[in-house]
Amino acid sequence: MDAKGYSEREQRSWYAYDWANSAFSATVVTVFLGPWLTSITKAAADANGYVHPFGIPIEAGSYYPYLISLSVFSQVFALPVLGALADYAQAKKQFMGFFAYIGAFATMAMFFLTGTRYLLGGALFLIANLSFGASIVFYNAFLPEIAPPEDRDAVSSKGFAWGYMGGGLLLALNMVMAFKPEAIGLTTGQAIRLSIASAGLWWALFTVIPMLGIRNRRAAKHLPPGSTYLTIGFQQLSHTLKGIRRYPQTLLFLVAYLLYNDGIQTVISLASQFGQEELHLTIGTLTSAVLMVQFVAFGGALLFNKVASAVGSKKAVMGSLVIWTLTLVYVYLAVNSAAQFYVLAAIIGVIMGGSQALSRSIYAQMIPPGREAEYFSLYEVSDRGTSWMGPLAFGLALQFTHSYRIAILSLIVFFILGLFLLARVDIVRAAAEAEGQQAGTAA
Repeated sequence: MDAKGYSEREQRSWYAYDWANSAFSATVVTVFLGPWLTSITKAAADANGYVHPFGIPIEAGSYYPYLISLSVFSQVFALPVLGALADYAQAKKQFMGFFAYIGAFATMAMFFLTGTRYLLGGALFLIANLSFGASIVFYNAFLPEIAPPEDRDAVSSKGFAWGYMGGGLLLALNMVMAFKPEAIGLTTGQAIRLSIASAGLWWALFTVIPMLGIRNRRAAKHLPPGSTYLTIGFQQLSHTLKGIRRYPQTLLFLVAYLLYNDGIQTVISLASQFGQEELHLTIGTLTSAVLMVQFVAFGGALLFNKVASAVGSKKAVMGSLVIWTLTLVYVYLAVNSAAQFYVLAAIIGVIMGGSQALSRSIYAQMIPPGREAEYFSLYEVSDRGTSWMGPLAFGLALQFTHSYRIAILSLIVFFILGLFLLARVDIVRAAAEAEGQQAGTAA
């Protein structure tokens, strides 16, 4: 540990949480839960193909997408309050652990999704996904505390890299089990349920490492008479939303990130649909491409850290956005075969890890000390709360042109606008604004 309290051991403990939670996003959200829960929902549907949760008629195939929308919607409201509350109570570690284990146990309970238990599946997914998002807020909020400004690009990149490696490793094991279940005496359904549950077990086991290795820095504030932590949370949130106007560069970065990250997430989530519908690729090809992205992203995150060391983190992210833009042009003009789709997956893997890791470290420079969870909750909301814009643009373009190539090309606007706004962000000024406002508040 150095004189300012930064410790490589604590940083390694912090990386372990990315390794732990990425199993949920890779195995559960990206690959297995959607098709499995949809099959259960269809088994529970009436003769017209509808289920009726709480009396609401829902087409069985739309149930899982609606769950995703509902879980994102709930996070938009819950995460900022939780972030503000955690900063006031100075309990980021406890909050991260609490939500990590709630999410992990909900995921393990998905093993029991059989027959027509679609309501159970929906409830468990809502709990798990909300808990996942909440734990990430507190996890990210430790970055400014465990690394000095000059090391945050490297630390953030290593966290993302180990997350991709951990998520990819478990996904590889689960894909082998799901595609060859008879080799270990399982049915396909049993292998899928076991794969989903294994992500929860992995999440729970490896969360022990950060729980033992990271620490809270500051003492909790005393509650004013007549207040509760819940009311304080809402008061702090109101203060945050009003106060962020004092950090115009931070706000500008959030808007830029909102745009280009929505483009990134949409490309990632809809690339498989493009491969299936436009290129007519097999499920095996699509899932192996998803797996490849996980491992390539490990190297991509570390590579872009080297680029950031040479040219600066802002220029490195801007360079990644240029590559994202050119990649969409490549998809539109030249991706026609499985081999070219694998090239696309490799490019996505390289630039995905770098653009996300460096965006996190840039933002960590722009927030006032002592309010990390509060401001990283806004970062997470800007990540999740606008994730409808890209899919909407894709869907409208597809509906009006009947072309998947034009639909995927339409996403280029998110990268161009995000790049334009990011170019106007002054990171040095943003850091000075955050430090100056904090000093003024303290005075």
